[in-house]
Amino acid sequence: MVLGASFDTPEENRAFQEKFGFPYDLLSDPDREAGEAYGAMQEDKPYPARISYLIDTEGRIAKVYATVVPADHPDEVLNDLA
Repeated sequence: MVLGASFDTPEENRAFQEKFGFPYDLLSDPDREAGEAYGAMQEDKPYPARISYLIDTEGRIAKVYATVVPADHPDEVLNDLA
């Protein structure tokens, strides 16, 4: 399962998802609690860092991708799953 998250409202995320045709859901974190818990906060920016987590079947973080290049990231994750 693939999920995305941002600090935007559910309505803003729905519009963003539809605009770009994302095949996955976007979670809303307007209180920034998940962003804080997952280390995605950026002191100098109002939006979360592009960080990705591979979570195993037990619900544990198996890998952290601290620098995500959107064009390359799907292949990087698929390689790690192989």
